[in-house]
Amino acid sequence: MKDNDIIQLYWDRNDRAIRETADKYGNYCTAIAKNILGSKEDAKECVNDAYLHAWNAMPEHWPRQLAAFLGKLTRNFIQGYTKDDADAGKITAYAIWKNESAQNAGE
Repeated sequence: MKDNDIIQLYWDRNDRAIRETADKYGNYCTAIAKNILGSKEDAKECVNDAYLHAWNAMPEHWPRQLAAFLGKLTRNFIQGYTKDDADAGKITAYAIWKNESAQNAGE
């Protein structure tokens, strides 16, 4: 399915948008998350949250490039993880450490 067709599904509030997004960009978003977090389980959770954010962002925003938009949502969601999330069981402590280490290395 073409990106504009997927975006239109979001605008129409059709839940098929999530399935089509996962079919087309699931591996891409999961790879981004897994490379940062180091855990496939955490990556899947992150990608699911990114899909929810995509659902909430559209129809107010029509992304020019859906892949870039989803990749950015995935990365931004990871940056929002905190140690409190690990304590609440939302993400592993290892993934938090790995994320913080990567951020500190970039400073």
